[in-house]
Amino acid sequence: MALAIVYSRASSGITAPLVTVEAHLSFGMAGFFIVGLPEAAVKESRDRVRSALMNTHFEFPSRRITINLAPADLPKEGGRFDLPIALGILAASGQLPHDIFEDYEFTGELALSGELRSVRGILPVALGAYHAKRILIVPHHNSAEAVLIQEARVLSAKHLLDVCAHLKGERSLPSCQSNEGKRQIETNLDIADVKGQPIAKRALEIAAAGRHSLLFIGPPGTGKTMLASRLPSLLPELSDQEALEVAAIASVSNNGFDPKQWKHIPFRSPHHSSSSVAVVGGGRPPHPGEISLAHHGVLFLDELPEFNRHVLECMREPLESGSVTISRAAFQTVFPAHFQLIAAMNPCPCGYAGSIVDACSCAKEQIKRYLGKISGPLLDRIDMHVEVAQLSPELLAQSRNTAETSSVVRQRVIEARQYQQKRQGKYNTALTVPELDSYSNLQQDAQRVLHQVVSKFNLSARAYHRIIKIARTIADLEYNSIIHAGHLGEALSYRCLDRSKRMI
Repeated sequence: MALAIVYSRASSGITAPLVTVEAHLSFGMAGFFIVGLPEAAVKESRDRVRSALMNTHFEFPSRRITINLAPADLPKEGGRFDLPIALGILAASGQLPHDIFEDYEFTGELALSGELRSVRGILPVALGAYHAKRILIVPHHNSAEAVLIQEARVLSAKHLLDVCAHLKGERSLPSCQSNEGKRQIETNLDIADVKGQPIAKRALEIAAAGRHSLLFIGPPGTGKTMLASRLPSLLPELSDQEALEVAAIASVSNNGFDPKQWKHIPFRSPHHSSSSVAVVGGGRPPHPGEISLAHHGVLFLDELPEFNRHVLECMREPLESGSVTISRAAFQTVFPAHFQLIAAMNPCPCGYAGSIVDACSCAKEQIKRYLGKISGPLLDRIDMHVEVAQLSPELLAQSRNTAETSSVVRQRVIEARQYQQKRQGKYNTALTVPELDSYSNLQQDAQRVLHQVVSKFNLSARAYHRIIKIARTIADLEYNSIIHAGHLGEALSYRCLDRSKRMI
């Protein structure tokens, strides 16, 4: 019996479960069969593997070839199994030794010439191989991504012949030790570029310090998008663990991961015509959506009311849980989604309510319908609603040198976050209700003001707790353990939609 066993890995969400590739040659009518729930791209590997072996002057066995990809109930997709299938056939036919595969895992797509092509999702594969204590052999173009797992033993190859020569002991493959992927990209976006808007800048600083979600409301051209795009410049650098999580999600996405983006804070800005699958995730096989690609970063939704209502409602659960579960009849996949939501919208359909440039032509009913496109439950989950006013010509003429730079603000944000971590071990936005009761330390005057406002505007319990979280962050920026009435008053000023909906 001619049987060979080679190890590889599939892709399932942001994990890479082990796949045992069993190659068996038997007598009978010649044929090439792949079993084990292969999808179309995996079935097509028969032709790629056959041509690659023949073009590299190996003998392709004229026997009945059966390839089993175990476990059989795990869906297999893509061309990642080409290399292990080819090696399994070579070992089963006696062209490679049988006993050399135990310490290795292989992944890679084969060209018809035998060259190795890159595959998606290599970072979870490298992590899985590291935990299994095996050496991973990857295509050369995947090496920069694979070495982000520092402890993993990774070898890179450009051709099938290189892999075979290494396994025979004739020529060793180079070890991947490059650190080029760990260069952090410097951004040239600075908060000092935004002229005027002191209230909006202050709100952006508070949002950065406590990881709060934020909605900017204002006429066109007031700088809402400009402000949102500067938020990453106020955030501290990602930790190694956070950067690995971000890279793993990008690795399994349709566009893959660019190692040059290592430790770059994600900033995703989908168009308002995006579907729920594009924003939340899904498909077959399931891919991460924009909310997962913004993990540990910023998701910016411009023109918020123009998004499909179903798309916006799909984000309600991930905003609370920090993850999204894609459930279908045949599978269930969980993608992390700890993102910071920043949104922008006009105050009315024409866009000029409150503008000093043009008069608003919208009736109250039109404004009410426009604001009603954002449901109450979603609005409750957005911590801060901040008005961005029209700028006067005098403010536009101000010099950039008079404004605080992002580096100055970022230092305050870092210190406030460290203050939170030291006190409670998490950011303020992640505090549960019992933890909020323990760490809020509301002064009696502040409690009285809060109760009056909640009663007057009929705020929900969620809005009540989020106001306290914002006030807690404002106090943290001043290194104050007690929330005073002034902190709470400022926090209440960042809930303008609660007041406007009451007045309409």
